[in-house]
Amino acid sequence: MTTIVDVARTAGVSAATVSRVLNGNSRVDPQLVATVERVVKDLGYRPNRVARSLRLRHNRVWALVISDVRTGPFFADVVRGVEDGAYEAGYPMFLCNADEDPSKEAIYLQLALAENVAGVILTPSGPSTDLGPLVDAGIHVVLADRRLPGSQADSVVTDNVGGARQAVDHLLANGYRRIACIAGPPRVTTGSDRLSGYRLALEEAGRKVNPSLVRSGDFREPGGRRAMEELLEQRPRPDAVFICNNRMAAGALQVIEEAGLALPDDIAVVGFDEIVWAPLLRTGLTTVGQPAYDLGHESARLLLSRIQGYSGSARTVLLPTTLNIRASSAPRSGPLKATAGPRPTGLPLRGAGPGRRATRSRRSGGGG
Repeated sequence: MTTIVDVARTAGVSAATVSRVLNGNSRVDPQLVATVERVVKDLGYRPNRVARSLRLRHNRVWALVISDVRTGPFFADVVRGVEDGAYEAGYPMFLCNADEDPSKEAIYLQLALAENVAGVILTPSGPSTDLGPLVDAGIHVVLADRRLPGSQADSVVTDNVGGARQAVDHLLANGYRRIACIAGPPRVTTGSDRLSGYRLALEEAGRKVNPSLVRSGDFREPGGRRAMEELLEQRPRPDAVFICNNRMAAGALQVIEEAGLALPDDIAVVGFDEIVWAPLLRTGLTTVGQPAYDLGHESARLLLSRIQGYSGSARTVLLPTTLNIRASSAPRSGPLKATAGPRPTGLPLRGAGPGRRATRSRRSGGGG
């Protein structure tokens, strides 16, 4: 591979002169510029993009580091929202999947630092995520979907506490009393916030939180299965369960089916995250929907504003959730009533027509 030293030797100049020519320095003698440019062309030299970006202190690329892209359409729509925002602003981006692994996440953040990207949009894997090296290098960071304790970075999140509270309020209003919760990992804010919303709803209704009805999962199907198996072993077993993301809901629903139980007669279910299969089940699944596309696009907007010079204090954008009521949480006696909870405005029930992008964002599910 031809190097800048090869170009300098062939042109009879220093490597520093070659660098100044490549960077467009107007103080270089025009004859030397012509000589260097001819040699560059003859040798087929291509500047090292990473090294050049480190010298110039800028690179028109964004890095998007997602905690787990396999979580389903939620993060797929977040990615699409970020990508659209970046493309509209003229920035390409590269995507990294940290797989909920702090060490893997650290490698990708180091890559972003080495590439000297213009900015990073990050879904942190947990409270140990270190933004210090990026901040010290002047690289702008926006946190998407999850927060970090004490962070001064901009963030865009959904109302996880409010969404969980609304889901449990709905179950209480429909006559359920022994309401369990399959929570996410407490080390991430989406896990702790949804559990807080569950507890808050019970406490405000004058009901004590029963620790035996709470299980922590991992935002994945096996965790949902294990938690549901443990809950069904209890006597009396729960008459309803609030599940804090759709992958765990998928695992829990498998266990309920294998146990020969019916929704909602034997146990009612509400999941957090809208998902395309929710209304297609034999008993449609009530869900808390998140505006995933909007979350990604808003994250891109905040990052762009930082790149363009905004230097104010850290901002937090809180996006609302939507309760999509279906038969899995119907009142304990009688058919599902439209007044049982807020009218769903996300994924339509059977027979409703398809929506455009704004509706698609509300359909998104799978976040963690």
